[in-house]
Formats: sequence, structure tokens, C-alpha cells
Amino acid sequence: MKRKHFLKTLALLPIAGAAMKLKQLYKVTDSMSHTPKMPVLFLGHGSPMNAIEENEFVAGFRRVGQEIPKPNAILCISAHWETRGTFVTAMENPKTIHDFGGFPKALFEVQYPAPGSPDLARETQRIVQKTEVGLDESWGLDHGAWSVIKHLYPDADVPVIQMSLDYSQRPQYHYELAKELAVLREKGILIVGSGNMVHNLRMVAWDKLDGGEYGYDWTIEAREKMKQYILNDQHSNLIQYDSEGTAFKLAIPTPEHYLPLLYTLALKGEKDSIELFNDKMLGGSLTMTSLKIDQV
Repeated sequence: MKRKHFLKTLALLPIAGAAMKLKQLYKVTDSMSHTPKMPVLFLGHGSPMNAIEENEFVAGFRRVGQEIPKPNAILCISAHWETRGTFVTAMENPKTIHDFGGFPKALFEVQYPAPGSPDLARETQRIVQKTEVGLDESWGLDHGAWSVIKHLYPDADVPVIQMSLDYSQRPQYHYELAKELAVLREKGILIVGSGNMVHNLRMVAWDKLDGGEYGYDWTIEAREKMKQYILNDQHSNLIQYDSEGTAFKLAIPTPEHYLPLLYTLALKGEKDSIELFNDKMLGGSLTMTSLKIDQV
């Protein structure tokens, strides 16, 4: 925003508090101005215990956080916020949601006090034309968001908002909606999809979770095909995953953990490359495979 426009705006404000208003205007303008194109991430979040454990997956999240530029804010699409319609969190201070059960007390005591960003929420609402985006004041940060973002930015000093998954819509809809978010990459916004490519909790071999990498035959088949499609930009195969046979049906019994992958892939540009990391199978029917999309 040019100086004369700031002065004009300032003139319309009450004298009391004008300095504070001006400071806020600069903050909004700075955060939404043009920046170098930010990367995009898909993070296989796995167990909530990854929030407090030290393991190879946490190390992978931490490494990526150190490699990429620090963003102005984060927009996270988590598997754990499904709604009828599309919403973004718009509160100043989102709460840390412990949306799970049966875990140690230490996990429930974790707080991730990152600020929200009502400005980013309204900007997201403005740029999305495919649907009406609602502003939500009640959700917060679920474990699909905070359990991984806390390893990227442990000081909780980057504002975070979440976008919900409309459970009534088909995969193609989500992919097309995600494409409208691309402009945010050039405004210093890190877009994060959080889920798991292969996620079938009903078929987990719990006795093999701590025994190293293990995957059923169908898990191996689905993971390898998914990786091939990802690296070859065969997005249509991934969008129409219900036509890919039995292995995909077992890998994706419900779509919520898979859809954040489509949001990430939809944002890949022609000059972007893809790096796979944390590419490991667990308990037979889970994969932690994660992606970083960045300019070459």
C-alpha cells in the first residue's frame, strides 16, 4: 500500500488509537504482499504420539522446517476437521484441540499456542471462488495440525489457520478448490496438507508397529503406485483413486486422510520439484510418506 493511501485511511480513523491502527494496517499489508514463492508440504502425521516422541519422522519434519523459508503464516488442511461446507478458522488465538483418546497424560498436556490470523482467513475467503468459505470462531488447531507444525516451528511464532474438508464433495472438487489457493504461495503463506496416503486403522498389525517397517502386499502396491503417480504428475489417477483397484480401496477406506494430499499436489507448478521424505510403512496398513514441493 502506498504512503498516500495509508494517510488517507488514517485520516478516516479516530485520533485515539490511530497509531495502533496504522501499525495493524502495515502488518496486514506486509503479510499479504508479494514474496518469493513458498513451498507446499504434505505431512504424513501418523500417531498423535509423534507430537512428544523423538523418532525418524519427527526428525524429518524438523529438517524440512529448517530448509524452507520461514513463512508469514500457515494454512493447514488437516484430515481431522470435516464439515458440511468449507470453513477457515478466523480467531486471534486458536485453542489446542486434543481430539483423541487413550494416550498418555503428557500428550493431553501439550499446548501449541500459535496465534491465528483473521487477516489470512479473510484473504482465503476472498480468493476462493469455487464455494462460499465460512469464517469459524470455534474450532482451533486439531492434532493433524499442531502435532506436526510444532516440529517445524517449535516456538509457535508463526500464525496458523486451518481449512476444513467438506465431506459432501468428491475428490475432483477438493483438487480444484486447492488450485485457487495457489496465489497464497506468493504472499508468504506455507500451505500444509496433513494426513496419511495409506491409512487403514482397522487393519493395523499393532504387534508390528514397533518392529521396523512392515506393510501388507496391498499397502506396498498402493504406496508404490501413488509415488509413481505423484512423481510423474499423474494427478488424474490420484483424483480418481476409487478406480485404481483393490489395493487403493484398502489403502483409502475413507477419504479424509487422503484428501490433504490432493490439496498439496494441486498447488504444484510447472517449475516445481517434488521431494519425498519419511517414506516408511508402519503396522502393515499405514504410511508416513510426506512431500515437499518447491521451485527448482
